[in-house]
Amino acid sequence: MGMAAPLYHTAEMVRALIDETRHWPRYETVYGELLVTPAPRPWHQVVAGRLLLALGNYLESERFGEVLMSPADISWGPDTLVQPDVFVVPLEEARALAWPSIRTLLLAAEILSPSSGRADRFTKRRLYQSVGTPLYWVIDADAGAAEVWTPADQFPRIERERLVWTPPNASRPFEITVERLLRPL
Repeated sequence: MGMAAPLYHTAEMVRALIDETRHWPRYETVYGELLVTPAPRPWHQVVAGRLLLALGNYLESERFGEVLMSPADISWGPDTLVQPDVFVVPLEEARALAWPSIRTLLLAAEILSPSSGRADRFTKRRLYQSVGTPLYWVIDADAGAAEVWTPADQFPRIERERLVWTPPNASRPFEITVERLLRPL
């Protein structure tokens, strides 16, 4: 006996799931594949919060973008809806204050959780590359390292010392040490 084909999930179907559950578990879809992750661990939230704060401080003086975090509703078509942990969008798109207006990610970062490795490292990474997200960080807090991806990369650069982002319209790069980002509480 054959197995039933998996359901193809649209962004609208995922939005309905989110409305029913009030955001947790986290539902996303990439090219129709449903991604479901439970609420993140507290350590995940600590690291995401530190990155959000550091990027927010940077963008206070470099006024070209706005940093946001999940829950979110980023979609590039009827079968994609993702919620990056932390991401930067152009200021013009952020000013609309509406998810459908946000279509450009200048930087996306995911903090790995035990349940999110495959989706963050493969499924979502390939989506971010295909839509031209210039820089994607997969932060593995347990390993003390980050994968650094650009759209052209076939393999990541592993960074254990410092994460650097050099946006083309900035007067200076953003930098944060991995040690500072992952310091113990």
